[in-house]
Amino acid sequence: MKSARVVHTMLRVADLDRAVSFYTAKLGMTLLRREDYPAGRFTLAFVGYGAEADGACLELTHNWDRDTYDHGDAYGHMALAVDDVGATCLALERSGVHIARPAGPMSAASPDRARPEVIAFIEDPDGYRIELVENRG
Repeated sequence: MKSARVVHTMLRVADLDRAVSFYTAKLGMTLLRREDYPAGRFTLAFVGYGAEADGACLELTHNWDRDTYDHGDAYGHMALAVDDVGATCLALERSGVHIARPAGPMSAASPDRARPEVIAFIEDPDGYRIELVENRG
């Protein structure tokens, strides 16, 4: 499977316009495409940081006849690398984003690391958790 790659991850969202706005306006992703499927009664919107052919993106799915979803206990989170977790959290909080876990060192950091990884967790409008991980460049 040398040519395999991650293409997208799908999340079901209650309000597609609200979700697209969050991922584009708050997290800086680009709306790559949006498609209606009337026969299936759903709409898909693909957002990401680059072209679909170059990397993974996020597929936001809105089922027309549903407005709530149970996340269950299997979903954990997605993660985004940012240059400064603290500054990113401050800017996101000022724009109304819920910070579920403030920026700080990872509590279960490996003793093999010279310095602990800096992380935070935010939530999107549907309550999905997104981990912010500080770039270690």
